[in-house]
Amino acid sequence: MKVFLTIDEIRTASRRVRRAGDSVGLVPTMGALHEGHLSLVRAARASTDCVVTSIFVNPTQFGPHEDLAKYPRSLERDCDMLEREGVDFVFAPSVEEMYPEGAVTWVAVEGLSGKLDGRSRPGHFRGVTTVVAKLFLVVEADRAFFGQKDAAQVAVIRRMVRDLKFGVEIVVCPIVREADGLAMSSRNAYLSTEERKRALVLRRSLMRVQELVCAGERDAARLIAAAKGQFAREAEVRLDYFEIVHPETLDPVQDIGQGALVAVAAYAGTTRLIDNILLGQAGD
Repeated sequence: MKVFLTIDEIRTASRRVRRAGDSVGLVPTMGALHEGHLSLVRAARASTDCVVTSIFVNPTQFGPHEDLAKYPRSLERDCDMLEREGVDFVFAPSVEEMYPEGAVTWVAVEGLSGKLDGRSRPGHFRGVTTVVAKLFLVVEADRAFFGQKDAAQVAVIRRMVRDLKFGVEIVVCPIVREADGLAMSSRNAYLSTEERKRALVLRRSLMRVQELVCAGERDAARLIAAAKGQFAREAEVRLDYFEIVHPETLDPVQDIGQGALVAVAAYAGTTRLIDNILLGQAGD
């Protein structure tokens, strides 16, 4: 496994692979890797010839009062994990490499970027789409692998790829969960033992919706009310949003008969967590 720190190095290596007729898979990450990230690596390994994993804590997707300074960074540990998974190249640039002094260009998906997490975190998706667009241009991958846990991000990136005609296929992989059902996240490390237990309300709220759907309920408002009832019994967890939306447009739906994305975000202590499920045809 080779670790590259500069754009020129990773671009040269990737182009060499593609000139040889082999395909390149990209797994963008911010490091602090866990089994969820590794599931993306394995998906890339299974369907492409060369796997590139980027490790970059992107400052432009953090708000002024968010956790950029304390976000876990563990490059040596991450590289050991990736080498065991058979990753070919790691791209671990500095902030200065990705955002050279004087850079003023941004990539923004208007409208869509202001929904769900984008509404709660203004400017977040502009930072995401800008850095992901740069990674696509630098690595020139055939496929890029993202997790379903970040469902709003997936919708925004898919729209960016479609609008800007990037020649990369977006592959979305299932959420990986802890044994108790909590969605895996690098931010889970912030949780105290008690916060960790309380955080399970996110999963319980989604399961309540799924139960009601299986029993025949189709009205989104009633489903949302039932989910919020779960949070009412867990007062120490602060709900950010619970919404049922179209998975591509992220617009609210009234009836889930044609399928929908059920998405939740909440704070356990000071840690913001997200989770979701896909219902019916929307996830087919």
